[in-house]
Amino acid sequence: MLKQIVQGAVVGVANIIPGVSGGTMLVAMGLYDRLIHAITHLRSEFKKSLELLFPILIGAGLAIVILSRLFEFLFEYYPIPTNFAFCGLIAGSLPFIFEKVKGHKVTIGKVIPFFIFFAIVVGMALLGETDGKAADVSFNFINVTKLLGVGIIAAATMVIPGVSGSMMLMLMGYYNTILKSINQFIDALLAFDLQDIFVQCGILVPFGIGVVLGIFLIAKLIEILFARAEIHAYYAIIGLIMASPIAILLGIDWNGWTILQVALGIFFFIAGWFAASKLGGE
Repeated sequence: MLKQIVQGAVVGVANIIPGVSGGTMLVAMGLYDRLIHAITHLRSEFKKSLELLFPILIGAGLAIVILSRLFEFLFEYYPIPTNFAFCGLIAGSLPFIFEKVKGHKVTIGKVIPFFIFFAIVVGMALLGETDGKAADVSFNFINVTKLLGVGIIAAATMVIPGVSGSMMLMLMGYYNTILKSINQFIDALLAFDLQDIFVQCGILVPFGIGVVLGIFLIAKLIEILFARAEIHAYYAIIGLIMASPIAILLGIDWNGWTILQVALGIFFFIAGWFAASKLGGE
């Protein structure tokens, strides 16, 4: 069980870093097929599925809570180098996905999903709310519905190898908001501030419900999709990944940039590329 908690922590770390795929980490650790099976057969094999899912969820949850404060700090004080590092992580994961389509002939039918998902990601960045600082999460029906939808989309992408759920949160303008809410919830819990606990629950509960729904909805779909059109699915994933650095760079607040920050950004881009190339292999 301890090993599975540690594996869950690795997945949690991957899911909180934009550009690093939790699905890829599951594949790399040999857990992906087992986890998808456990999710899709939870009702029919409840005890067996729970033995795998519970420790992984515990480990992932702990990693997310611990790292949320670090990434909130990095985005507030070092936004350009941090975003460049994430772009490097995204770019470094591409060879892993290209291996999935290697040896298969390129056709129009395969290229179409690539361009569709490339356009979706860039379009979301152009229409989105920069880096999430302006995301409106005041408690009302519309915002609760939006948080539910954001949770579903983020969770769905977390399960797909090569696609980062936190990167999707960033593109939708909710990454920093969710990070801050997690940190404020922990602070309120430690201070036993009931009012702030309820405020943060108004953000995290609908988002969390969306995450759970997204995981269960997409798991079955992935089983079907990869069984019937695996290569087309990977072309769509490649479109998502290749568009992501463009989208992240479009979302950076470049006010007050310096040559030093850009130089650090390039350094961390290379470091991110190298790290992703080491983490992405099966």
